[in-house]
Amino acid sequence: MKIILGFSGGVDSAVCAELLRRQGAQVHGLYLDNAGERERADAVGAAEAIGIPLTVLDVKAELAEKVCRPFAEAYLRGETPNPCVLCNPSLKFKNLLALADALGAERIATGHYARAENGALHKGRPANDQSYMLCRLTREQVSRLTLPLGGYEKTQTRAMAEEFGLPVAHKPDSMEICFIPDKDYIGWLGKRAELPPPGDFVFHGEVIGRHEGIHRYTVGQRRPGLIDGRKVYISRIDAANNRIELALWEELFKTEVTARDFNWLVDEPTGPIRATVRVRHTKWENPPCTAVVEAGLVKIRCDEPVRAPAAGQSAVLYDGDRLLGGGFIV
Repeated sequence: MKIILGFSGGVDSAVCAELLRRQGAQVHGLYLDNAGERERADAVGAAEAIGIPLTVLDVKAELAEKVCRPFAEAYLRGETPNPCVLCNPSLKFKNLLALADALGAERIATGHYARAENGALHKGRPANDQSYMLCRLTREQVSRLTLPLGGYEKTQTRAMAEEFGLPVAHKPDSMEICFIPDKDYIGWLGKRAELPPPGDFVFHGEVIGRHEGIHRYTVGQRRPGLIDGRKVYISRIDAANNRIELALWEELFKTEVTARDFNWLVDEPTGPIRATVRVRHTKWENPPCTAVVEAGLVKIRCDEPVRAPAAGQSAVLYDGDRLLGGGFIV
């Protein structure tokens, strides 16, 4: 079987290539070039060392249009977008499928820590589950997907890289957003748009200070200092009025979440369903809930409150370990 593997040249994709080859697959790598010459050379060198053919595809323009632009626009609306959730269906997996079709490959693969089984997505191991990031994949993408690392933890992957003698076994993980490698969000936004001006901090309806621009803050973040001896946190970013609303810790918790543009990986339910929900890429918040589709939105009522659901993040529903779909929190 021929498989097109998303190949970055890191330890995860290198171990995937070796695991797939040991299963008898014919592996062809795809490197999505959105960085610099050094990163591209590293990927090419890793593919040569492992012994797989590699296609290099320049996606800088596509990334700018499909991921960077909506990411910047969302931030300036006071939202907290997740770029990987945007990128996976519209760029990464789209290009994997396109190359698979061009080369006559039956399957595609990536190094995500989740499981793809019988046309469904499931959580990976709790220590590093990445299923949340895949909530907007299409059914076709999922139906042709294999995830070789779904049953492993990252420590096991590194151990396998050592065992296989892979040259990237000790390569550090990349933790930052790929198109903001220096983590300077403010500088990156400032090159693409006029940044919002300072405005008011509001606590329980009263103006209590000035913020430095809504783009510098996210919901759930603690504001320095105390009010009446208590810590306060950002509970809402009101971009239209250039205000940031503050709340006490216990006021951050909500039992009702609404999601728009919901992407279902199962048939859309015609009535209320029981599920669990994750409102950010964390390992510990996944309370039971009831979800229902109303007027094009998915209304989610949680059995236990979730902390600071933020507009622009994804609300992702699960049935046990199976991923049902996800939408953007409003």
